[in-house]
Amino acid sequence: MEFDLLEGKFTIEEARVLNPLALAFIGDAVYEVFVRSYLIDKNRDMHVNKLHKNAVSFVKAHAQSEFIKNIQCYLSEDEISIFKRGRNAKSGSTPKNASIQEYRMATGFEAVIGFLYLTDQKRKLNQIFHIILDIYNNEHVEN
Repeated sequence: MEFDLLEGKFTIEEARVLNPLALAFIGDAVYEVFVRSYLIDKNRDMHVNKLHKNAVSFVKAHAQSEFIKNIQCYLSEDEISIFKRGRNAKSGSTPKNASIQEYRMATGFEAVIGFLYLTDQKRKLNQIFHIILDIYNNEHVEN
């Protein structure tokens, strides 16, 4: 069974004009699947509640805010524009465990992930995910 539901569905131009909160919506899900897949691969015998706690450390707004600060230099002008649109979008919800600034930065981060996913830019997504893993693993070795 092939999973090609989105293959060729969004051109860069089409994705560029989507609501940035829609991009963040899909980006949040894609990023969550990436994190969970990575954690299961590296911790095959870990209990689910521990996996969940580890996943939260990747996906919380504070972490995403820090990740986007570190990956901006790797983003194209188009991707920076998507990030800024996501960061500046008014979502109508308020963050529970983060500052408004962290929440907005995280929304911009998720918008970039969503944009790259919808436009099938797998190589760029992998590059970003590897940088995030390097940052995450370096921070957790030091602590």
